[in-house]
Amino acid sequence: MAHRFSFRLIAAALALMAAACGRAAPASNTTSAAGEVWPQPDPSQLADGPRKQEVLYGEALIRRTYEVAGPHVANPDLRYAGNNLACGSCHLDGGRRRYGLSLIGVAGAYPRDMARENAMQSLAQRINGCFERSMNGRALPEDSREMRAIIAYIEFLSEAAPAEMEGRGAPPAPLMNRAADPVRGASVYRANCVACHGADGQGLRNAEGGGYAYPPLWGPDSFNTGAGMHRIITAANFIRANMPFGVTHEAPQLTEQDAFDVAAYINVQPRPERRGLDRDYPDRTRKPVDAPFPPYSDEFSQEQHTFGPWPEINAAREAQGRR
Repeated sequence: MAHRFSFRLIAAALALMAAACGRAAPASNTTSAAGEVWPQPDPSQLADGPRKQEVLYGEALIRRTYEVAGPHVANPDLRYAGNNLACGSCHLDGGRRRYGLSLIGVAGAYPRDMARENAMQSLAQRINGCFERSMNGRALPEDSREMRAIIAYIEFLSEAAPAEMEGRGAPPAPLMNRAADPVRGASVYRANCVACHGADGQGLRNAEGGGYAYPPLWGPDSFNTGAGMHRIITAANFIRANMPFGVTHEAPQLTEQDAFDVAAYINVQPRPERRGLDRDYPDRTRKPVDAPFPPYSDEFSQEQHTFGPWPEINAAREAQGRR
């Protein structure tokens, strides 16, 4: 396909660029600038019993997915993940980090209407979307012990939290009036990301127990092309609020341009391909502006949808009475 060819050309042009970088220390992220306290539910404080054990198993599945349901676990029936990431690679601090794709409040947000399927989707279906895309694996049976445990953990995190709690996603940055630049992004990457994720983007393995201390950002053990992180706007918002590791959304280290450009650099690199992406967003008018794969409901190019500039596309959508 033409877009794969162009991505590979860009990646080849960047392949020799590498250097060391600084690493930020971990920081607390439990209180907003306005003084609003962000909850930090701790399942170890639950009363002993079956519910505690189920919630703790769910926490293990989120924090150490590779160890419990990864591609190399002893029981083949439990090899749901196709890579050695953890759900917590994106849902930081076990889904508890403010603006770190938190899972707090998520239980009350489902079922919900999902544009990707153009249908109502349950929490279990949403979890399986992550396993099939971000974890490059296969769906969990909805009645399995593992699915029940993950849902129990999310429900525990969500107790007394509103479904649309501020801080659950990543704060959106204003869209640039230029295209995201993966060549400039390579410079951002080597200045800010290499010490943790490596010059080759393959991350840093844990000393024991499998998985990664810092996950690979591309390559065969990373998320596939159907994952949300493979969209540049989604990745840039997450990166600016949380990276380099330890920064907070209130004191970002990267500029908005840095975040968009480094997200572009990461997403032109090779990774597992998900088949059938043309079937995503069956109502093309609901397709995200930065979806990097056709078909589209407008005449803008795949390159512009992928890299931007996006304001022009949004303006055309608004002129047609849609977003």
